[in-house]
Formats: sequence, structure tokens, C-alpha cells
Amino acid sequence: MALASTAAGVAWLAGLVLTGGSSALTALSVEATASLAWPVRPVLTIAVVSGALALGWEIVSFPFVFFRSFVLDRKYGLSAEPVSAWLRDHLKALALGFIVTLGAAVATYGTMRLSPGRWWFIAAAIFAVFAILVTRVAPTWLLPLFYRFRPLDREGLRDRLLSLSTRAGVHVLGAFEWGLGEKTSRANAALVGAGATRRILVSDTLLKDYSDDEIEVILAHELAHHVHHDLWSALALETVIVSTALHGAHLTATYASPLLGLGGPTDLAALPLLVLGGGAVSLLLSPLSNAWSRHNERRADRFALQLTERPAAFVSAMRRLGAQNLAEERPSRAVFWFFHTHPTIDQRIAAARVFGGG
Repeated sequence: MALASTAAGVAWLAGLVLTGGSSALTALSVEATASLAWPVRPVLTIAVVSGALALGWEIVSFPFVFFRSFVLDRKYGLSAEPVSAWLRDHLKALALGFIVTLGAAVATYGTMRLSPGRWWFIAAAIFAVFAILVTRVAPTWLLPLFYRFRPLDREGLRDRLLSLSTRAGVHVLGAFEWGLGEKTSRANAALVGAGATRRILVSDTLLKDYSDDEIEVILAHELAHHVHHDLWSALALETVIVSTALHGAHLTATYASPLLGLGGPTDLAALPLLVLGGGAVSLLLSPLSNAWSRHNERRADRFALQLTERPAAFVSAMRRLGAQNLAEERPSRAVFWFFHTHPTIDQRIAAARVFGGG
């Protein structure tokens, strides 16, 4: 379903380019904003065109997204959330996505104005700074838009997790119960934020069914990512990939525009070409970022086992998480390389058994 929704979006963008729809849309936007003064005029024109493209993508992909994340989750018992609540969250995410999309489009064409030949490098740096800001504000501004949080009231477990954080050398603001059960039966724990906003999150679904030993070893895994600075190394790699993808977008628009009657990368009507070219490069590079992510996940598993010395709890937690979250047990090689950021559950359990000597 994820591939189907993406394919529908790609077809939308390709159709706009091939039929001249993007040129017509750009012309209408320029005409509608002609009476406005600079810099409002170009910013608003970019916002209108990019917003229309994003809205079209949402419309054509929505049936597949709804089927995948609502219908299938209900069918397999992963959610009992009413459709009204799902739609409310979807609209919130859509609004945030539109804001990010419009900001990215304005930043992209702004950097083109500054440096038509090297805009892709400058834009990637801007996006990296934005990602750092999101990491810091997500726990206090973004996550509460979708989930309920409250201080973890199981005193023994809270003290145990805070002590574990201290032993790992990771300062945290506190431990909080994450109201995941209102939306899904999946279980999870996380260490979110950075610096003064870093906090432990334990889902109510995890608190309900898992032992303290299991929760501790799951949290130890999350702590490992902060100990090893995995967030920053992943961000650095992602910045390189984004920069490469944007350069690919630049080349796509440069060489394909003359064939389609467009004016190159700086032509707003070529925005669908930029998205298609950049998206294709990102897809081709996804095995690289996924491989690095799996490396970090394996290292985090080893750290958790060393810190807690609880291989049995780790194995039982992995088995239960895999079953509860319906993790794919034996993905094909292509699916594994292109879409899996974690080792399979069987691989993680096998490594834990080697650690435990059994």
C-alpha cells in the first residue's frame, strides 16, 4: 500500500509535467499575484504552486493511505481508534506537512536565486538545520499534538529507568507515560529530544503487558543511540543523501526541461521534475541509509545487553514486540535493503543468545 500511494503521487506529478498542467498552474499563480509587491509576490506564487502540487498528491494517495493505516490496522487488531479520531490526526499531520512543504519550496527557490548552480548544497544545509530544530522541539511542541503524556507514576520503574540513564551517562528531564493505547495496540519506548528537552517515553501498552526487566532492556537500547550519538551521525548521512538527491533533482530539471518546454530548475513549472528527480535518487540511496541504521541498531542492542546483563529479558521483549507490532519475520532481500531500518526480530534474538552464551 505504501508503494501504491507513492506510485499514485508520482503519476500525479508526471501527469502535470507531461500535460502542461504545471506550466498552466504556474502561469495562473503568477497572474493572480502580479499586483503584489516583492518579496510577497514570489513567495506567495511559490506557495500556491507547491501547495497545489502537495494537495493533489494528498488527494490521489489518500485512498491507499487510509486503507493501509486505518482499514488494515483495524482488520489485524492493531487499532480500535474510531475513524473520526484517525481523520483528526491525519488532518493535523497534513497541516504540518503542508507548512513544511511550503517552507521547503520557498527555501529551495530562494537558494536558487542566491546560487543557481550550487543551490542544492545550500538547501541541504538549511534542511539539516531545520531537522536539528525539530529534534529539539518535538517533545514539547509536536508530539503533544497527537498523544497524551503524563509523568510515569510507577515509582519503582521510574527510579529504575532514571538510574539506568545515569549509569549510561545520558541526562534526561524525566520519565513519562506515553498514551499510545488510545490509538493503537502497538508497544514502544523512546528517548526523545536533545539537551534540555530529552525525556524517556514509555507507552501505556508497554507498561500494561511487559515486565520491568523487559522495559529496562528496551529503554537501554534507546539510551544507546544517545550514547553513540546516532542521531547526529544519521543526520550527517541524511544531509549527504539529501544534498545528492537535490543535485539529482537539479540535473533532472536541467536536462529534461528543454524536452518538455520548461525553463530549467529555476522555472517554477519544473517543480514536479525536481520532486521526481530528487525522489528517485533518494530511493536509490535508501539502502545506504538503511544499512547504516541497521548497524546502529545492532550496536544499540549490544549496548543494552552489556548495560543490563539481561539477555533473557531482551529475547522475550523482542519476541513480544515482534508479535504485538506484527513485524515482518522474513522480508525479501529487496524489501529488507530498501525499507528495513532494523535487523529482523530473528536476527536480533540470535545475537542476544550469542551474547548470553545460549
